[in-house]
Amino acid sequence: MSAALVLDLVRHALLIALLVAGPLLLTELVVGVVVSVFQAVTQIQEQTLTFVPKLAAVAFVLILTLPWALHLTVEYLQQTLHSLSAMVP
Repeated sequence: MSAALVLDLVRHALLIALLVAGPLLLTELVVGVVVSVFQAVTQIQEQTLTFVPKLAAVAFVLILTLPWALHLTVEYLQQTLHSLSAMVP
């Protein structure tokens, strides 16, 4: 197994992880900023006001993107298993 092959597998795995986690993290960031601005404007300092909208938005985006993320992950796993013969001497 060459170092280039290992680096390519790791690079591709990190890219898949970024693509799968990206929409969830971006949603949480946007909802958090919107709720924080709302709290600053209204001077409401309730802790659950930040947690519940983030949880609902992330759950919604997770339901929407789950088929795509699962397809991407399974495709990566299939490519890795098919290239297994090149990894074993």
